[in-house]
This record gives sequence, C-alpha cells and structure tokens, in this order.
Amino acid sequence: MENLFNLENRRALITGSAQGIGNLLARGLAAHGASVVINDITQDRAEKAAQELVAEGYDAAAVAFDVTNKQAIIEGVEKIETSIGQIDILINNAGIQRRHPFLEFPEEEWDQVINVNQKSVFLVSQVVGAYMVKRKAGKIINIGSMQSELGRDTITPYAASKGAVKMLTRGMCVELARYNIQVNGIAPGYFKSDMTKALVENEEFTKWLCNRTPANRWGDPKELIGAAVFLGSQASDFVNGHLLFVDGGMLAAV
Repeated sequence: MENLFNLENRRALITGSAQGIGNLLARGLAAHGASVVINDITQDRAEKAAQELVAEGYDAAAVAFDVTNKQAIIEGVEKIETSIGQIDILINNAGIQRRHPFLEFPEEEWDQVINVNQKSVFLVSQVVGAYMVKRKAGKIINIGSMQSELGRDTITPYAASKGAVKMLTRGMCVELARYNIQVNGIAPGYFKSDMTKALVENEEFTKWLCNRTPANRWGDPKELIGAAVFLGSQASDFVNGHLLFVDGGMLAAV
C-alpha cells in the first residue's frame, strides 16, 4: 500500500517535453522515481532538457521525432525500446494553439492544430501501444483541456482537437483495457504557462477567470504533477477511460 505511487523501474515517454508543461510533467515523474525520455521535434532541444534533468540526479534520455509523422514515430519509439528501455508510461502532451475568429480561420492553421493536438495522440499511441500489448502492461495518459468540454472565442480548432482527445481516450480504453493497459487523460483548466502568457497578462481576462473559477485563481502548473503520478502508477490500475479535470472547480460551476 505504501508504494502505490512509486514510479521506480518505470520509464515514461513524454511527447513535447523539452519545455513547458511537458517538461514539468517529466520532472515530476522523475522525482517520483521514473526514468524519463524527453521528446521534441529537434534533437538539440530534447538533449538540452534531458541533460538538465541528469544534472539534477534524475534518469533521463532524449529522443527527437515529429509526432505527426508515422515513420518518424516508428523509428523513434524503436530506438527507445531497443537502446534505452521499454516504455511503461506514455504521456501524449505535444500541443499547439492558434487563434483566429472561426469564419476567418486559415485552413492551413486548422490542419496544424488538428495534426499536432489530435492526430499525434492517435499515431504515437498506436506505435507505443503495440509494444505495450505484447507485454500486456502499460499506461497511456492523454493531455486534454477544459476545451475537451467547453468552447471559447477564436480557438475552435483547439477545442475540436481536445474534444477528440477525450473520445480517443475512451475508445482506446475500450480496445486496450483487455491487455492490462490503462488509458486516461488529464484535462487542465487555466494554468499559467507559455501558451497562456498573453491571457495571464490581460487584467480583464484574469479578473473574469478568477470570478469564474471557484478556486478564484490561475492554476500553478506544478499542480498537474499529482494527476500524472497517479495515472502513471499502480494506484490507478483499475482506472480506465477517465478524463481527470484539474481546474479549480471551473467545470463544476455555472
């Protein structure tokens, strides 16, 4: 019982983890004993982030690949599995944001958002999931959003992609649970991050957000670590197809 949240002897691949929330999640899992693989589209950024973790005493490696390119994913995951070690935990974190009014949204940018936020979850999970099925064990954690449930001006493609991540999580659970693979998601509310910097600095928006959120504040990204540790550990072995909202109560409030 006392070791339910221990991640020792588990290796986690976190996509898009050279910076931002992905890097924070990698650091949080490493602090709880996991070996982590930092992923980015460029090897230099991935290696720099991994070296910083190693310098702090954590077990970290770097493997770069484009999460929207199936062949690149196959080669990257094979490299991890054969040269570094088996992937026990996958966190599909890579994501981007683009903002335009719906009627003016460029098709090219729609495709970018859908490919990175939605298609990558499908592709990376397919490749990593095949290894997990052979071992009959694994944890897949998809990063959703408040926009998995709620819409907002100028970010319709983002909301569409995160709504799809919710249903991907459920669909993957239905097919993979029989192989002792747990597929769940984390849906952050509004957190201070590089992606939300402009909103944080907007006094009017911050006032609206605090009034709208029962906790009456922005979230601290560190508050996402507990959810990731829970869903990556044996504490969640019978939790499957669930989207865990970490939002200060926002979704519960009218």
